[in-house]
Amino acid sequence: MKQPESYKVLDGTMLKIIAMISMVFDHAGDIFLPGVLWPRMIGRLAMPLFSFCIAEGYIHTHDRKRYLMRMGIFALISEIPFDLAFTGKIDFSHQNIMLTYFLAVVSLMLYDRITGEEEHPGTGKVLLGVLEVLAMAILALVLRADYTCFAVIAVFLFYVLKNRKPIIRCGIGVAFLALSRTMGYYCTTGFSLIPLLLYNGKKGRNLKWLFYSFYPGHLLLLYLLKLIIRA
Repeated sequence: MKQPESYKVLDGTMLKIIAMISMVFDHAGDIFLPGVLWPRMIGRLAMPLFSFCIAEGYIHTHDRKRYLMRMGIFALISEIPFDLAFTGKIDFSHQNIMLTYFLAVVSLMLYDRITGEEEHPGTGKVLLGVLEVLAMAILALVLRADYTCFAVIAVFLFYVLKNRKPIIRCGIGVAFLALSRTMGYYCTTGFSLIPLLLYNGKKGRNLKWLFYSFYPGHLLLLYLLKLIIRA
């Protein structure tokens, strides 16, 4: 009988909380401490963790269409707080990460439609599915959604490798993000592998709406704080 791995102490909720804390450091550093590296370096943990959690959410959701719809709704809700926090005005030249994840989930749904979710799909189906994912990644790039093609591909890697050993699945996903964005403060992206390998596969507490609302909520708070400081 296989013994449980006692070192795997983090559930899905804990991963998201770590990612949220990391994201606050990143955004606060970008807004209030431009040129200071350490908060941005802490912030590099957020993208791999969130991308992994998006893939996990897609795998375990009971209704993928509702999952996609929630992502789309919060992409719309988040756009104005995102613009205000980073530019101080409504500016659609750069879109928020929820739009990127919306496109990532669309790519997963289309990939499954193409491959039929078969355990061993044919080479042709896999190639067509990968081309579709790349097309969605390019669309994210064209729309200038946050993290563009990198987030779409990262979510796909975490999803398509779901049946591999955690070190392979998480290692490849994190390595892709670390190696594709190598400038400056991105050097700490690899540290996200540590909490991912501590993940025990459990969902954790059901704080779904907190996680969805946290993104636009913290951006709005950062914007208001910026106004207060500059008053």
